[in-house]
Amino acid sequence: MNTATISHYLKALRLSSAAEALPALFRETQAREFSHLEFLSALLRHEMDQRDENALARRIKQARFPQIKGLDTFDFSHPTTISKSRILTLAQGDYLAEKRHVLFMGNSGTGKTHLAIALGLSACQQGRRVRFYQTTRWVEELLVAREEHRLLKLEKEWMRDDVVILDELGYLPFSKTGAELLFQFCSTRHELGSIIVTTNLDFERWPDVFGDVRMTEALVDRLTHRSEILLMNGESYRFRQTMQMQTAQTKM
Repeated sequence: MNTATISHYLKALRLSSAAEALPALFRETQAREFSHLEFLSALLRHEMDQRDENALARRIKQARFPQIKGLDTFDFSHPTTISKSRILTLAQGDYLAEKRHVLFMGNSGTGKTHLAIALGLSACQQGRRVRFYQTTRWVEELLVAREEHRLLKLEKEWMRDDVVILDELGYLPFSKTGAELLFQFCSTRHELGSIIVTTNLDFERWPDVFGDVRMTEALVDRLTHRSEILLMNGESYRFRQTMQMQTAQTKM
């Protein structure tokens, strides 16, 4: 039996990655004198590795990250208010299993979104379903879904996610209906799935965004229940990079 026949069988069994790897593995088998079981193991391992890689790529695509940023590119020396060990512990994913929330709070440009994406990326690598939302755009999507009577359908979709990232909460105030829909969203997910929030506002200023003190207090109570709150105050990365570029240009 030749490799073309085996390749045909593999494709028929929907083992396309193994079929593609077959010629190279067959040559390696002859060169290294693999046993039949070693060859079969290598062929199936390639198929499994490729499927895992494809599944990870799908999860990352479905997460809709604005950029792909990992912990390996985060400068933990700035800001000094964040604990590297604490972030690395979170990246292991225990908070997901326990359905706890993570809140990054602090000045603009201190890396809150970077860390939120990095935790989301780590979750994808652990086989978790992740979804990233820019908060004001997510509220707009909820408003449109409400007008089109699609809220229940949308709720079924978001409830399948293991973690939802709400980025830049507080940069723009919400309408009364928008605030209520976001509150409903967070309340529904509370204790059913993790939420990661990035915000530049202290809790005292959240009523300015939601426009209702009681609703804001209830929301804060839910988000801070069994949550990790990380304060990230300090000089903006972007401001520092701009100053460094200007200094370099001056010296030229």
